[in-house]
Amino acid sequence: MRTIQLSEITDNIKEMCIEANHVLTPDMAKALETAARREKSPLGQKVLGQLQENLQIAGQDRIPICQDTGMAVVFLEIGQDVHFEGGILEDAVNEGIRQGYAEGYLRKSVVGDPLLRENTKDNTPGIIHYSIVPGEQIKITVAPKGFGSENMSRVFMLKPADGMEGVKNAILTAVRDAGPNACPPMVVGVGIGGTFEKCALMAKQALTRPLDDSSKIP
Repeated sequence: MRTIQLSEITDNIKEMCIEANHVLTPDMAKALETAARREKSPLGQKVLGQLQENLQIAGQDRIPICQDTGMAVVFLEIGQDVHFEGGILEDAVNEGIRQGYAEGYLRKSVVGDPLLRENTKDNTPGIIHYSIVPGEQIKITVAPKGFGSENMSRVFMLKPADGMEGVKNAILTAVRDAGPNACPPMVVGVGIGGTFEKCALMAKQALTRPLDDSSKIP
């Protein structure tokens, strides 16, 4: 049995919230460079060049890559041989989000009630997904989900007979309907199967995969 102080979870999530909003992951930075190199249209080249310049400034000056610093989505893979001390895990996660968005000067966009629209002023509560795995390790993934892309999310209910073509059509329909509202350039996360909420969760998890991580199914 491994004992972990919840203050460590808070500190890690704080740093991850700040880092994720200031520095793009290497696979995404490489994808932007490749896109800029391959782009044919002058306007496209100019926009991709501006995005790369923006990334450089954000990293050097420690300012957010985008003004929409998103809602913090946290995935926790917790080893079943881990024991936490020092409070309640969910409180520790939200405290990390609160500190990260305050100390990182990140925009606070979350409201306590979607109808009353009163801002919580610290970007909590976050969206937290837990899974229990073997061992005594903890894997934390923090994904600040921008609201422009989140608001363009779609769920399609397909018949088994729709097959692969039905899946492709659904994806293309979602991208076409989103247009520029999802803040291009876009990475599309897709979840297939399960239930209404399960496929949405898988789609969100798909966005955390490295871009060069291909499916075994062509």
